[in-house]
Amino acid sequence: MSQAMLDYISQRKRELNALIMAHFYQPPEIQDVADFVGDSLELARQAAVADVDVIVLCGVSFMGESAKILNPAKTVILPEPRAGCPMADMVTGEALRAKKAEFPGAVVVSYVNTSAEVKAESDICCTSSNAIAVVNSIPVDRTILFVPDRNLGSYIMKQTGRDMILWEGCCPIHDLVSREQVAEQKRLHPGVPVVVHPECPPEVTMMADAVLSTAGILKYVGSRPESEFIIGTEEGLLHKLQKTYPDKRFYLARSDFRCQDMKAITLPVLAGAMGRLEYLVEVPEDIRQKAYQALQRMLAII
Repeated sequence: MSQAMLDYISQRKRELNALIMAHFYQPPEIQDVADFVGDSLELARQAAVADVDVIVLCGVSFMGESAKILNPAKTVILPEPRAGCPMADMVTGEALRAKKAEFPGAVVVSYVNTSAEVKAESDICCTSSNAIAVVNSIPVDRTILFVPDRNLGSYIMKQTGRDMILWEGCCPIHDLVSREQVAEQKRLHPGVPVVVHPECPPEVTMMADAVLSTAGILKYVGSRPESEFIIGTEEGLLHKLQKTYPDKRFYLARSDFRCQDMKAITLPVLAGAMGRLEYLVEVPEDIRQKAYQALQRMLAII
């Protein structure tokens, strides 16, 4: 890690009056240079109140869009514009409109891992941190259409007892975790708690001691007396876990638990984007206003 590059990023941050925000799945060096690191809910809350001129969002495209939707007066930069989300790409505004026509009157709950256009077609958004609370806030006599993650949706249904119409999408990284892989880690580390993300398949979440968002996993580890944990989410979270709890050990539920899109932003990429003030995130105002309502309703759920 070049000290000169770190100094340059700090200099540009001062010149731009910028805030660097990073998701837990970002590379360690990006997390270390960020002013704020969090999960999707925490990033959204922070973006909504950021009192700076420039928000530098180190994450993927839907995160940059959410920051712009919530704080439109700010300049929002996504340092690597090609950093997308395969799950978000599994649902489009057009496809959602067609599905809504099949179920008139249904409440559309969209995972925050969706495009601005899809959020604009939604009644309320959710993250893995508050998805259960969001669904519980909807009157029991209302039909719920949940998009796009079938795994998260299945977990919510189990926890709330609510029937929902589920979109056939998933996170291709979390969806690859198998019962056999988790069983092997449990064999290698007997008695060690298993904590996984709800984007994992139902057969995996059923094996876990806890099913939580990335921020929830951090809190869970801190609240437990055990010194070892099997972690079922993208490898980027291990950096924060190891920094926060240096006396504890962590084992990934499967090898190669890596999202290439989340790893697209490197220090040179970040420095270049800040230096040129490029890759600005823009959301058409008509879409932004509709998406804003769905995100604001999400943020109002504690």
